[in-house]
Amino acid sequence: MIDEPLPEGLSAEINAVLDEAGVLTDRRLVMRMMRTAILLGEDDTDRLDLKIASAALAEMRDAFRLFAPYRGVRKVTVFGSARTLTDDPLYRQARDVAAALASDGWMVVTGAGPGIMQAAAEGAGPALSLGVSIRLPFEEKPNGLVAGQDQVVAMKYFFTRKLMLIKESQGFICLPGGFGTLDEMFELLTLQQTGKAEPMPIVLLDETGGTFWRGLRRFIDEDLAPTGVISEGDFDRVVITDSVEAARAEITGFWRNYDSLRWVGDTLVLRLRSAPTDDEIAGLNEEFGALLASGRIERTAPRAPEVADADALDLPRLALHLNQRQVGNLFRLIGAINALPSAPSA
Repeated sequence: MIDEPLPEGLSAEINAVLDEAGVLTDRRLVMRMMRTAILLGEDDTDRLDLKIASAALAEMRDAFRLFAPYRGVRKVTVFGSARTLTDDPLYRQARDVAAALASDGWMVVTGAGPGIMQAAAEGAGPALSLGVSIRLPFEEKPNGLVAGQDQVVAMKYFFTRKLMLIKESQGFICLPGGFGTLDEMFELLTLQQTGKAEPMPIVLLDETGGTFWRGLRRFIDEDLAPTGVISEGDFDRVVITDSVEAARAEITGFWRNYDSLRWVGDTLVLRLRSAPTDDEIAGLNEEFGALLASGRIERTAPRAPEVADADALDLPRLALHLNQRQVGNLFRLIGAINALPSAPSA
């Protein structure tokens, strides 16, 4: 139980500790974490399990502190092999796409290692690079571009590292790599497909004329989709390209008109940069009505929870009752919103 109660006296003592520490903001959530820690002790939890829980929480705190100063800056995470050499065409692709996005004001997040990660950090430059490294006995230490700037955090566990590499970014570029890169790429797809993460642009970038990602596309089309283990079109959310400019355009273009979303009860509110016309909304309903559980896509004013949080109140909004089974198809609706004639120019 998430809110399993503690004895009244113990809750009072926790409140006293928080008072002394000066914890006022989001106090209930902090109390919940302290309560969970106490209950783990009451459960006679195995020592190894306690070490995992303790280290994971500490690592997340370190990462939250690293990213906090840059909360208002858009970020792209670049995944790829640590084994890619500096004279490899893929190294140049990673460096060039990072440089292109940095010139647009984006920060670049990497795993802070060598290979593709170092190339992306080089392209972005130290001031626009952030790293989330993994402590391994056989891999090199974080590259100096991020380590020397105190813009890196080290993780013991892959699951906390992946959380931070994905949570903090508004776009993702994957270059060819091994098990780790493929694991990160498939986790991205799983989170998007199931709606556990907000829609984000995902680019699979190869060297000029490369076949790495085209081979994956063939496997998905010929072996996964026909068996029914994924839905037709699940891979359409991904752009495969060997062009740095196409990758850049996909990442930045996703945010051309679409800004953000928020669930308010069972209503999904989409915040946009430019208000659509009546005819454009009618067109969206005609094209995407099958995604809805009921009703229509309509204009809306900021809802009460948004007002309470002062959440992007100046932006125009569309509201819809989305069929939860269609959450993985939100990227199609966002693509259409970005392509509306009323949308800001690219």
